[in-house]
Amino acid sequence: MIIIKRNYEIEYMKRAGKVVSNTLAKLQEVVKPGITTAELDRLAEDMILKQGAEPSFKGYHGFPTSICASVNDEVIHGIPNDRVLKEGDIVSIDCGACLNGYHGDAARTIPVGKVSEEAYQLIKITQESFFEGVKKALVGNRLTDISHAIQVLVENEGFSVVRNYVGHGIGRNMHEDPDVPNYGSPGRGPKLSAGMVLAIEPMVNTGGYYVKTLDNGWTVVTVDGGLSAHYENTVAILDNGPEILTL
Repeated sequence: MIIIKRNYEIEYMKRAGKVVSNTLAKLQEVVKPGITTAELDRLAEDMILKQGAEPSFKGYHGFPTSICASVNDEVIHGIPNDRVLKEGDIVSIDCGACLNGYHGDAARTIPVGKVSEEAYQLIKITQESFFEGVKKALVGNRLTDISHAIQVLVENEGFSVVRNYVGHGIGRNMHEDPDVPNYGSPGRGPKLSAGMVLAIEPMVNTGGYYVKTLDNGWTVVTVDGGLSAHYENTVAILDNGPEILTL
């Protein structure tokens, strides 16, 4: 069941989104060679708590940390640890915060120092594909109009879209209906209505789209070892057009 949010609920979600965007902005400032993903997690948790919110991810289905930090071929759900980031790495940081009972969720892929041209283009195209999808997040459109726009842009640039993991509705629960794929034919799925709030999150690989989960039960990696990038925002669909709540 898709839960339509009232105006006051979207305002609450906007406040949660601000916590997330503030936290991600700070992490983007401090990512550099020599820092560990555990240090990034500690900083994120501290920032979320100081803003009066709670980390959405910590303890969610047993997840142990406050952010996901996925490096290079890790697609999503990387668990922060003592891994030291090196020059040329890319790190995808996924962050969620709950404030007044409502969640915000966003992700960014950040270059560590100077990265390869391929890595730079991957990050750029992943972000651009999100905004291409948001152009279709309009009242009266179908859900897969968003999906199709993302896929077309990504594949036209020679990259691939992960199939196994998708975006989602969000609100009082971290994950709600509907699923929001980043691929598919247009004109399908539920009709978009004012008050729907979606976490739209392209996950894009340099190689093929096949992925697998590591033995820790969480971290998803590309099967072929290619790089992966992730860009996500929480988006409210309104009568006057989409509003991004985590920018």
